[in-house]
Amino acid sequence: MLEKVKSLARYAGSIIMNLYNSQESMNIYYKSDNTPVTHVDYKINDIIKEGLLKINPTMPIISEEESYTLNNCYAWKDYWLIDPLDGTKEFLNKNGEFTVNISLIKNGCPILGVIYAPCFDILYSAFEKSAWKEVKSRSFKEKIHTFSSNHHIPVLVTSRSHPDQELPNYLKNIKQYHIKKIGSSLKFCLIAEGSAQIYPRFGNTYIWDTAAGQAIVTASGGKMTTWKGESLNYSLSSRSNFLNPGFIVVSS
Repeated sequence: MLEKVKSLARYAGSIIMNLYNSQESMNIYYKSDNTPVTHVDYKINDIIKEGLLKINPTMPIISEEESYTLNNCYAWKDYWLIDPLDGTKEFLNKNGEFTVNISLIKNGCPILGVIYAPCFDILYSAFEKSAWKEVKSRSFKEKIHTFSSNHHIPVLVTSRSHPDQELPNYLKNIKQYHIKKIGSSLKFCLIAEGSAQIYPRFGNTYIWDTAAGQAIVTASGGKMTTWKGESLNYSLSSRSNFLNPGFIVVSS
């Protein structure tokens, strides 16, 4: 199954790159939360949904680009969770830091995750407690693990386009650190591959923003919890909406 999902993510990414500099990518709308969305987001959404239905015709799908109410899906224990174009602001700013995110939720936990950054041709994936990084154009593939910074200054990743107002207060409690700003779910990937050690998030995110990244970080040896130390739960029956609480991702 993982190979099919990876192929689907790469195909979706190739379509994104074909449209990267097109007029279609500049047809911008704004959602109710004032975040941008383009025709490309919707087009990739349709492509991924069609592909997932071919992989498993009976598995429900939740996507960022469609409207759902919990009343319609609260009983789903297993479902696909997708963000067709994560990092739309980065896509519009043409900095390459956007991704295709696909995850599989089983009993409230993300058990499979795929994140593909088409501009860099880098794909991260996780399934059954193992995580990988691949660059197909270079025939490169390696198993990835987090890296603890016990004897080094930790690298802390934050959002490039969504600053957290609480972050300065958090940083006062860390004596030494390097900060790297990067868009989309690539923050999770840097933790998973050992390039960064801490990702604190205080502002709003949704379940489709985090599920694939959580699967990859967890499989590579990292940990992601709420600020209360609880695991993020994707069980729809226990939720009142699709928002996540604040969280922290660490390398170990």
